[in-house]
Amino acid sequence: MLKRFCATIVFISILVSSYAQKDPVLFSVEDTPVNLSEFEYIYSKTNGKKADFSRASLQEYLDLYKKFKLKVKRAKDMKLDTIPSLQQELAGYRQQLANSYLTDKEVTDRLVKELYDRSQKDMDMSHIMVTINGLPNPSPADTLIAYNKAMDLMKKINAGAAFEEIAKANSTDPSAKTNGGRLGFLTAPLPKGFYNLETAIYTSKKGKITGPVRTDAGYHLVMVHGSRVARGEVEAGHILIRTSGKTDQDLKTKNLIDSLYKALVAGADFETLAKTHSQDKATASKGGYIGFFGINRYDRSFEDAAFKLSKDGEFSQPVKSKVGWHIVRRVSKKSDEKYDLAKRRLENKVKKDTRFELAKKSMINRIQKESGFQENGKALNTFVGSLGEDFLTHKWKSPSQSDEALISFTSSDQSFSVQDFATYCQKSSRKRIRGKGVKGKTAASVAQELYSDYVMESTLKYEETQLEKKYPEFRFLMREYEEGILLFEATKLLVWDKASQDSVGLKSYFDKNRETFMWKKRADVTVFTVKQEGQKQLAKIRKFAKKNDAQAVLDKFNTPDNIIIDFTNKTLESGKDATLDGITWTSGQITDSEINNRNKSSNFTKINEVLLPAPKTLKESRGYVIADYQDFLEKEWIKELEAAYKIKVNNKVFEKMVKK
Repeated sequence: MLKRFCATIVFISILVSSYAQKDPVLFSVEDTPVNLSEFEYIYSKTNGKKADFSRASLQEYLDLYKKFKLKVKRAKDMKLDTIPSLQQELAGYRQQLANSYLTDKEVTDRLVKELYDRSQKDMDMSHIMVTINGLPNPSPADTLIAYNKAMDLMKKINAGAAFEEIAKANSTDPSAKTNGGRLGFLTAPLPKGFYNLETAIYTSKKGKITGPVRTDAGYHLVMVHGSRVARGEVEAGHILIRTSGKTDQDLKTKNLIDSLYKALVAGADFETLAKTHSQDKATASKGGYIGFFGINRYDRSFEDAAFKLSKDGEFSQPVKSKVGWHIVRRVSKKSDEKYDLAKRRLENKVKKDTRFELAKKSMINRIQKESGFQENGKALNTFVGSLGEDFLTHKWKSPSQSDEALISFTSSDQSFSVQDFATYCQKSSRKRIRGKGVKGKTAASVAQELYSDYVMESTLKYEETQLEKKYPEFRFLMREYEEGILLFEATKLLVWDKASQDSVGLKSYFDKNRETFMWKKRADVTVFTVKQEGQKQLAKIRKFAKKNDAQAVLDKFNTPDNIIIDFTNKTLESGKDATLDGITWTSGQITDSEINNRNKSSNFTKINEVLLPAPKTLKESRGYVIADYQDFLEKEWIKELEAAYKIKVNNKVFEKMVKK
């Protein structure tokens, strides 16, 4: 027994040692450790692309982070983390972050990256479609019939039948009768409701049949023939000469398009020829401009011609489509978009697509599997059986229900009761009432629908309680925000508030540092404004103002009926105002006149007196004194913290971080 106990202790010690090696302590403030993972996370996040892990960069940030942790330690010793308002603020932030964290991390981010990667390739494929009767809400029997038919077709192909012939004879896609099911090149994203087909196309092996694949249109059998680098989108214009199917007229059409091509080669303007000759009424007036387009929007021959053009402004030789002959001109080509730039645009597409709900359900299933999810079917049936038709009205109120567990997660002993679900149903009045009068909808069926939503919501609520355990990044974010709140509150109390409210300390600091708060050389000036109607006398006004004071200028040039000049007095400080740049700072000097284009007035400035550098009063420099006093108090605070708390750095761990 003793041997078994000792062996267990040794085993636990090995586990602890192994974990410590994976995430060692970089430094500690008294008894509070800071692990390597935390420091690397915050260092990388703060420095971004400049996080080069050089010795100088790491040391600089380590010094800053040690000071930060000292302040946090003091804040906790002050019990600031127990203040209810701060706890509520942190809880609110956690709720806000948690609400989006799971779906963003596990669903949105994955789907966006998947869509971006897929959109880099065009896939050449064929398919056979088997429509399900009764869409969009087919019966299980009709669904099974379509599935079995698709399976039979796949067996025939695997037994040696030609895919193309099976498609022509059996596919419910009308185009299969002429193309044998070959759709050619497609690119992601496929239309809404076809995510499963898109996934099959991008994951199937070349030449291998895949399926049956379910979409909103039915079941599909898929065969991929190959892929290419995605064509993306091209901006183009064209000149169209339509064909009629009559040999003599079409010969004239060909001669006309050839003559236009020769004219372009000789230097004719493309847009001018398009306006005068193109028979595409929608684009001719715009010089043939079509705009941006991707693959499968126009005839394959037209598309190929447009994407073969390698330079902006380059035009194609005449190319024939179903409607006639074209000369295609490239305007521009969208360059390959990097993932970071494409991410936001693709997020909107992903969240509007059915793939988002499919991935979210998959995530819910994964959470339930990992958490020991269990349902109490008996308790649910009892609740549903108690409901009357008033459940589908706004009058229904949740009766007192059992606290018996309805949903439980055995991995953490969390549960949601029947009463919790009843309360949810009461709050979901819009969903309940919407079921009233709908064919086939009963209180029981609506309750079952609400229960499905409730299971998903409860599963997410459960997972939100596990975020810190499962996701280090979430844990770091929460610690970062919590410590930020504490730091702000502690600094406010010990530095900012003290600097602005401690009048004795502020006065003492000012008296000791008077030489820091000095006026530079200043000038007492008058700024004259001459209105538009006084511009003819501007030269005389400037000459008179140079030798006389402002009031004398007004008395000489203004009359009661015609005020053409005004002035303001100011004090300008050297280095802080460019008004006097370019003139000598002596009394009587005036600047050049500046015209105000808005009202056609003009301004010029006259130096009345030059004031030599002089000390500021506390009142004059109060804002600057407070700012400097705050810096002083913070430095003193750091000194006090460094003396009060012991910091121990693990230099071996630090050295392993250094890359250069």
